[in-house]
Amino acid sequence: MVRIGYTMMTEQTGPRELVEHVVRAEEAGFDFSVTSDHYSPWLRSQGHAPYAWSVLGAAAQATSRIPLMTYVTCPTFRYHPAVVAQKAATLQLLSEGRFRLGLGSGENLNEHVVGQGWPAVDVRHEMLEEAVEIIHALFEGGHVTYHGKHYDVESAKLWDVPEPAPPIGIAVSGEQSCALAGHLADLVIATEPKKDLLESFERHGGTGRPSVGQLPVSFDTDRDAAIRRAHDQFRWFGLGWKVNSELPGPDSFDQATQFVTEDDVASAIPCGDDPEAFVEAVRPYVDAGFTEVALVQIGGPTQPAFIDWSEKTLLPALRNAFN
Repeated sequence: MVRIGYTMMTEQTGPRELVEHVVRAEEAGFDFSVTSDHYSPWLRSQGHAPYAWSVLGAAAQATSRIPLMTYVTCPTFRYHPAVVAQKAATLQLLSEGRFRLGLGSGENLNEHVVGQGWPAVDVRHEMLEEAVEIIHALFEGGHVTYHGKHYDVESAKLWDVPEPAPPIGIAVSGEQSCALAGHLADLVIATEPKKDLLESFERHGGTGRPSVGQLPVSFDTDRDAAIRRAHDQFRWFGLGWKVNSELPGPDSFDQATQFVTEDDVASAIPCGDDPEAFVEAVRPYVDAGFTEVALVQIGGPTQPAFIDWSEKTLLPALRNAFN
């Protein structure tokens, strides 16, 4: 069985609409939801970037069943890890145990805004490891003092501690991050259906833990319109993580993708309203061993139609294929 999730993509939708959409996704029968945590959209055409944690707080009150998750929060630049622990604990209480804390080493796109520079990936992984250690310690409920290479915490304590604490997921893209996740994470997160990432995670201690992937899709009854929209808003997706994590702003992503064609996008992202095309796009994640796949419908205004179609057509097709 593979669980199918819905993505609240903050880069393409305003905050009130994001909450409305996840309420409808819960009604439609999606198994879980995830939320991006951005300061900037990838491209100007996406046009949004509300504060994800406010959206999640509202979503926790507006829904009753669907699990919530950050996909993902960077706990090292915009946010101090002690503050991330407090936010996550509060959200776990508000959602009555439905929250998972997805963490990653971040993107320059979002983290440069606080003016601390953008160090090499090895340093970013060092920072992430310290951050996760601090968050784990605070979730235990006592006073925490921590003096690391990158972070200091002075007698911090969470005064509202959920039971259980939110599970922690760590996003991976290579051996180094897989080792970190295998050591410290309750689940692993990846945006590409690479079996070797899950195998590396398991080698480093992650055997038997959930794995969550993500897939962009572009539903529309007019396939050409779906392709145009995917190209307009999501052509950055194929650049790969090593590029996506380094570029500093939407204009950089626009320049980096100036030669990506609509055909390129259509070959990588399922577009239109043929459920079998969407099933086949999910299949590589299932074959790689992912236990959960979150779908990202491209285009904020298209969410209601996508959710309606998913309820009637796509979710039954996916469950018939993989359960």
